[in-house]
This record gives sequence, C-alpha cells and structure tokens, in this order.
Amino acid sequence: MKIDIWSDYACPFCYIGKRRLENALSQFPHRDQVEVVFRSFQLDPNAKVNESRDIHDMLAVKYGMTRDKAIAMNEQLAEQARGVGLDFHFDSLVPTNTFDSHRLSHYAGTQGKGAEMSERLLRAYFTDSVNLGERTVLAQLAAEIGLNEQDVLDMLETESFTDEVNGDIEEGQRLGITGVPFFVINNKYAISGAQPGPVFTEVLDTVWAEEQGAPALQLVGSDSSKASPDDGCSDGSCDI
Repeated sequence: MKIDIWSDYACPFCYIGKRRLENALSQFPHRDQVEVVFRSFQLDPNAKVNESRDIHDMLAVKYGMTRDKAIAMNEQLAEQARGVGLDFHFDSLVPTNTFDSHRLSHYAGTQGKGAEMSERLLRAYFTDSVNLGERTVLAQLAAEIGLNEQDVLDMLETESFTDEVNGDIEEGQRLGITGVPFFVINNKYAISGAQPGPVFTEVLDTVWAEEQGAPALQLVGSDSSKASPDDGCSDGSCDI
C-alpha cells in the first residue's frame, strides 16, 4: 500500500494530520507493508525568506481578521496539536518561504532519510521556532538526522531538486488539491485535511481488503475539513 501526502512545512494541520495517520498505522496489522511518501506543496510560494511580521499579523492580514482573532485561532490549533502529543509555539514561530526545505526533503529521500527529514523540519518550524528559509539552518537540521552537513549546504546552493518540488506541486494541481494535508492512498482514495483517527483506520482497512482499484479518487471523511475564509487555516486543512 502506498500513501502519498501533499503537505507544506508551514502548515500546522499537516503536522497534526501526520500524527493522526501515524497513530492509525501503529495499530494497523500490515503497517510494515505501507509506504508513505511526502509530496511537496506550498501554501504561499511568494513568502519571504525573512519575514518581519509574526504569524499572527500575517494571518490577520491574509484572512481579513483581527490580530486577536488570529491569536485565538492559533491557540485552538495549539490545543489540537497537544491532543496528538505535539507542542506548537506560535508566538515565536518564524514565518518563511519553504521551497528550500522541500528541496532538502527530496534530497533526503534519495539518501533513505525522507521520513526522518520531514519530521525534523516540521518540529523545527512549529516547536523549535527556527527559520526554515535559511540554508545553513537546513544543513544543520539535516546533520541531526545523519546527513552530511556540507553536502546538504552544497546541494542547496544549486538548483538541485527544484524540478522534483515543482513536479509535486503540478501533480497536486492536476488532482485539484487546493489545501493540505491531502492524502492519496493507492491512487484511489483521498483524504482531505487532518481527519480524525478512525477515518484513517477505515481507509487503511478498506484498501487492504480490496483486490481491485476503483477508477477514480474517492474522498473519505467530511467536507467540513476544508478551511473557511473566515477561519483561515482551521478545521482540518490549510488552504492556499
């Protein structure tokens, strides 16, 4: 079984959804036969590497809400994160452009470290409050999971893996993905947003039991996973 996950390292629900999937997989009898592949997606391709505003102000402007409402929304997200064992620090979070972090993720995948790199990047952004747009920081994070720091830095100074990142984004567009996380299982079932654990358990059991694939993606879970313009990045997924 193969699970492709379109996500962005600046998406809080991508981290929450990742944990919910992992929790479901931990109880799945055939988890050793499930391949999880992280695919690139950017919520804001035009984001600055060095952003002067904090995340509260950015969300307030983007979604036309007050700063106080943005803070309250982020506090609710942090509470959801705690429910799956994650510790989000929105007050010190460093907004940035995530393109290089996606290039690093693809590079790590070629070294057999894709899953470890994705986890480290998410934790670095939401818990450790580091700037994922700085290449020296990315190289240091890569070294923490066993990659060669200088090799990573040299790679980031080139255009390597740009095509791979753009290819993921373009494929996501062809699938009609406008918000993340977005999970595609065996190119048949789609789960939009950080759905509750039982949704993941249901689709894992269903796909495993089936012998033939369906001709098109089937959306599993509720449409309520989509974020509304008023709520911004909330209720299960982050939209462009």
